[in-house]
Amino acid sequence: MSGIIAASSALSTPFMVGSAIVLVLEILAFWMIFFKAGRPGWAAIIPIYNLYTMCKVAGRPGWWWILFLIPFVNIVVVFIVYIEIAKAFGKGTFFGVMMVVFPMICALILGLGSSTYTLPERARA
Repeated sequence: MSGIIAASSALSTPFMVGSAIVLVLEILAFWMIFFKAGRPGWAAIIPIYNLYTMCKVAGRPGWWWILFLIPFVNIVVVFIVYIEIAKAFGKGTFFGVMMVVFPMICALILGLGSSTYTLPERARA
């Protein structure tokens, strides 16, 4: 029995290290996205406030963060917000969909790439 515990422990350590690296990269990416959008970068590390900030960057009302908490509705909201963030950075709808599927990679492209933020039309009105 102790062999099973040792084997599972040995397998979980690389997984935890990999997860920590992915988490740090995603925080860095969203920090830079928020910074480019004129929002505080540290918002990327504050739960709930980061959802509020994503909604504002997407040009949606701040109260939309509540929609992230409603099952099934949150799936639709994630697509809408990520597509709007992609468009605000000059990318297309396909890139926004890819942000849902591969958030870390696409967020790194937006945050560390040369794309610039333009306030969405609906937020200007």
